[in-house]
Amino acid sequence: MKVFKLCFLFLFLFASASQAQVTKNEFDPSVYVDPQIGSVHGRWFFYTPASLPFGMAKLAPHTNGYGSHGGWEPCGYDDRHRSIEGFGHFHEFQIGGLVTMPITGALQTIPGSLNAPDSGYRSRFDKKSEHAEPGYYSVYLEDYGVKAELTATERVGYHRYTFPESKTSRIIFDIGHRLGESGEVKEAIIRLSGSKELEGSIETYPEYLKFCDPEKKVKMYFVIQLNKTAQSYGTFKDTLVYLNQKESVGVGNGMFLNFATRKDEVIEMQVGLSFTSIKNARENLKAETAGQSFNTVRKAAHEKWNAMLGRIKVEGRDSVDKVKFYTGLYHALLGRGLASDVNGQYPRHDGKIGQIPLGKNGKPTYNHYNTDGIWGAFWNLSQLWALAYPDFQSEYMQSNLDFAEETGWMHDGVAAGAHTNGVQTNYFGLMLAATYNSGIRDFDVKQAYAAAYKNETGYANRPFGSGKYDLHYFVNNGYIPSKDTTLANGWVFNFGTSHTLEFAFSSYAVAQFANALGKQDDYNLLMKQAAYWKNIFDPETKYIRPRYENGEFIEKFDPMQAWRGFQEGNAVQYTWYVPQDIAGLMNLLGKDLFNERLENTFNESRKSTFGGGQEINSFSGLEKLYNHGNQPCLHHSWLFNYSGKPWLTQQWTRTIANEFYGAEPLHGYGFGQDEDQGQLGAWYVMAALGLFDVQGHAAMNPTFQFGSPLFDKVTIQLDQKYYGGKSLVIETRNNSKQNMYIQSVSFNNKKIDNCWIDRKLLTNGGVLIFDMGPRPNTNWGIGAPPPSMSTDK
Repeated sequence: MKVFKLCFLFLFLFASASQAQVTKNEFDPSVYVDPQIGSVHGRWFFYTPASLPFGMAKLAPHTNGYGSHGGWEPCGYDDRHRSIEGFGHFHEFQIGGLVTMPITGALQTIPGSLNAPDSGYRSRFDKKSEHAEPGYYSVYLEDYGVKAELTATERVGYHRYTFPESKTSRIIFDIGHRLGESGEVKEAIIRLSGSKELEGSIETYPEYLKFCDPEKKVKMYFVIQLNKTAQSYGTFKDTLVYLNQKESVGVGNGMFLNFATRKDEVIEMQVGLSFTSIKNARENLKAETAGQSFNTVRKAAHEKWNAMLGRIKVEGRDSVDKVKFYTGLYHALLGRGLASDVNGQYPRHDGKIGQIPLGKNGKPTYNHYNTDGIWGAFWNLSQLWALAYPDFQSEYMQSNLDFAEETGWMHDGVAAGAHTNGVQTNYFGLMLAATYNSGIRDFDVKQAYAAAYKNETGYANRPFGSGKYDLHYFVNNGYIPSKDTTLANGWVFNFGTSHTLEFAFSSYAVAQFANALGKQDDYNLLMKQAAYWKNIFDPETKYIRPRYENGEFIEKFDPMQAWRGFQEGNAVQYTWYVPQDIAGLMNLLGKDLFNERLENTFNESRKSTFGGGQEINSFSGLEKLYNHGNQPCLHHSWLFNYSGKPWLTQQWTRTIANEFYGAEPLHGYGFGQDEDQGQLGAWYVMAALGLFDVQGHAAMNPTFQFGSPLFDKVTIQLDQKYYGGKSLVIETRNNSKQNMYIQSVSFNNKKIDNCWIDRKLLTNGGVLIFDMGPRPNTNWGIGAPPPSMSTDK
């Protein structure tokens, strides 16, 4: 393990030494990735070091995944823990299953607890023996004298276990217990299908399916091949053991293989995975293991990570910033995962197997992905993906278009073909529009527009899993009233006010899509909806305020109260949630009050590290003025660009990058806050580039607003399939920790006087230069503010 929390000096020396191990001209960004950062109190899918970018096989150690409730709460791996209960394979939102554990000695079939490791097969480990890097993980299991190593291809997990001399070496396979976000296991099957092979399947009922898609289940399939035949075998159900049984069907169950091993004998396993069938799990295994050893797969994983991370090359003297940058970028490329097989087959919503079109080479022309919703991702992931990974963003959107073609509705989160909508909005209409606006258009535009338009206006017979269950209020009444909605699993929502703001924003995005396609009537309707945020603005308090169905504002209104009308936030935070029309919001507030509130927000929020302070809680900060640990606030620090004080955007975005973000397991993304599948990491990346779009590319002609770039030089590879240039270079002059303020900007030798620039200019390629200084240049960037709905006619 790379331990950065001891001191930053060690981090610098480590990175420098690792750099020296590669050839002089080779760029090795993986060396700056530390998977341990933020791994205290992380979500189920957060810590999966043995995996590839957007891979299906995401292998990881577990310290507290067994028996988890199955909602969204943090679990899986926690850097504070000192015993491991096994190594898992499936790690996605609402997906979990298949754990293996190498042991020696007496047979145990339950893992035991963190407080009493000897009560089961879990093993203690010394943190000094643990090593994690992109694509590889290893640890020494002290209780058994076993070294465990993991790596992966896209759909195959590789295990290498080095055993001691023992007549009682074993491998445990647990398939029938709750694991992470899996929810209840409905049926688990494992069988010995050959002398060195096992196969099986797991069917689960995750918590979010109970109200999003109650008739559906998540199904996972696997085929395991070993390099050694077991001496004996058996199955188990909890603590009951059945010797010499080749198959187990049920719940709470699993299998074990027994071996006699020599000192340092290696047993290897390759585990093929699929969401469609055992047959396809075997096909994936065959295709991705042919001629591959553990070492060659590990080397290939390192190279693939370098290729993806290396699309953005940063240069500078501060190794800590590089570690935070590339670790954030790593998480942005890790959070979503493949759902389709090597042959292009994928799980449909109706339970059948779908087929992605094949190209002339016989390979699928794109892939399908499992994903949580895209709530807030327009302020981080989608801007980053569209800039440096447009090929992935295109596939990601096409995956949802296929879902919409089958079901009639886009999902806002999908697990093995089933709706898993985490927040009951649906921002994929906006993301489709933003993708089109960004110049990524290699999909059926007519189909995409129809899906996006329906997402913003359609409510009749809309399935609950598609989100926007309250859209009919928004469309017909102009706002969503304050009232409780009880979900099928008993959860109670009252988020009409934040939904009104969100639906207005996404309406604006799809209106821009309509305008680009010449659909004037649709444009007019959607722009009307985009202004509905004004219907919940209270002129007395000058805050966004929940209203009842009779039109009256709620009584006993406390702007700092979380959850009352607002999802994961409060009225103070959500009053800024008008990204499509910051000028319109400023007009209602008055520019002086706008700036007074915004400046006070950051002066005060710095005292609690721009979140919940050091409280270890995913929801810490919800009752603060600002909460960088959650999506609704991520654009706030960029709003000074609109209010005539761009130097404060420079100051606060740089300060957040320096202070909210850390390089430690506990202080990584705040203190134990929810990094959320790459969203906080991607925000750091964009802030470090000094580029951000408050409108999330929702405008027909998107812009980037400027912040305070961190590095001396950044080179971004541009994909010429989508963009006019080969690269975008961002350079800073006179940059340092103290020199955070822009003095002047130029692009391709042309002076830039505004604090923003057309995105298309940048993607046509060139050199963007920032001259920096220790004091604000209050005369720069104050002419024309960035475009807003009210001003961009």
